[in-house]
Amino acid sequence: MTNRFDTPKAPLRAEPRPQAATQHVQSVPATPGGLIRSTLIAAGAAGAVLVLFWLPAEYGIDPTGVGALTGLTEMGEIKQQLSAEAEADAQAAAASAVAPAIPTAAVVSEEVLQRLDRIDAQLATLATAIGAPVGTAEPAPAPESAPEPAPVAEVPVALTPDSDPVEAAVAEATEAAPAASEWRDEVRYTLAPGDGIEVKLVMEEGQVARFAWSANGGVVNYDTHADGGGQSISYEQGRAVPEQEGELVAAFTGNHGWFWRNRTDAPVTLTLRTAGQYAEMRAP
Repeated sequence: MTNRFDTPKAPLRAEPRPQAATQHVQSVPATPGGLIRSTLIAAGAAGAVLVLFWLPAEYGIDPTGVGALTGLTEMGEIKQQLSAEAEADAQAAAASAVAPAIPTAAVVSEEVLQRLDRIDAQLATLATAIGAPVGTAEPAPAPESAPEPAPVAEVPVALTPDSDPVEAAVAEATEAAPAASEWRDEVRYTLAPGDGIEVKLVMEEGQVARFAWSANGGVVNYDTHADGGGQSISYEQGRAVPEQEGELVAAFTGNHGWFWRNRTDAPVTLTLRTAGQYAEMRAP
């Protein structure tokens, strides 16, 4: 008996699937000329990055001037200063571990000895003028054949019985010494613990500037250095120094000056005075 719901079963046929279009990938042959050209381009780009950005940012060397425009040169200079200061601190710490620190009394004693040498020179001049041995204030006795002693009027400094020959010699030396020339510039900064400050003079090669700076009772770490025209140099470094004075001779045309940092636990007032050959002072 045939069911009315039965339907003839048709054979199943597989539908043909569309074939994926094959894509042809064409390779680019690597020729020796292409490899050399690519290598030269990469080397040129690396060299440009080195000169324009890396040297100014790391070492403060800016031969093209791009680092100064972007601020990278200043960042590199600060890095070099901090590195030099850290190295100076390490060397000072190693030296202090080997030998005891030089007491301040040694410096004072040296100054006193220099002052005494100047006094001795003045006394020698006085003794030569009055014919007396060095260190005495009384004139030498006249020869027996002479009826009168040497006239006192010829003595350049009048000495009384109550006067001190040392003080008289110091007074004469002070009057004879030429007055010191006035300073051209003077700046003063108060550095909190850990703070630093940098002041530079714009100088031509070979110019000489006089300077004197003082921590006014405190001590600071310092680095005397210069930069300009792609060159940089560190003249001198010091740690826990109360003051310094002298001359700064420009090794090349550029900016020459100092960087100070207060490594103590109390504020320090730093005073700098300069004079001599320089175009201007660059200070914060």
